[in-house]
Formats: sequence, C-alpha cells, structure tokens
Amino acid sequence: MAKTGTKENPVVIRVQTQERATELLSLSESRGWKVIIGIESDKTEDISDIERLLNPPEPVKNDITLGRNDSCSCGSGKKYKHCCLN
Repeated sequence: MAKTGTKENPVVIRVQTQERATELLSLSESRGWKVIIGIESDKTEDISDIERLLNPPEPVKNDITLGRNDSCSCGSGKKYKHCCLN
C-alpha cells in the first residue's frame, strides 16, 4: 500500500468553509502532501488524515528482555541460551 499523502494514496479531508480548505491546502502543499478536499457545509469537519500525518503514532516497544538463563519464550521448555539465543 502506498504511503498516505502521495499521488497513489492522497489525503482525503472534508471541511465546512472555503477559508478552512485554503488553510489546509497551503499546509499540505508546504509539506508536499497530495490532498483531496471536499467542502460540505452541512457535514462535520473530518481532517483525521492530516492529523495522522502531523502526529504519527509511536511504534510499540517491547520492554521485556530475556536473560541467558531464563526459560525461552518460544515455549520449548529449554533455557534461552540453549534454544533461541543462537
């Protein structure tokens, strides 16, 4: 799948006014993002794609570390040093 904000996968946003559309278009152009903007005054604003690009989610970090003499996490019942360490 193409990265969001590219020609293959543009950002899709919905705003209520022309002024807001112009504001978001200038923001997107300054960052090189491709966008499709719809102006619909009777619906709620949806700029979730822009927010996701501005604040990308943090990757999940695994804080659990295995010591050499701990049981292996693969479920073999062996110590880690004799199983998956190598």
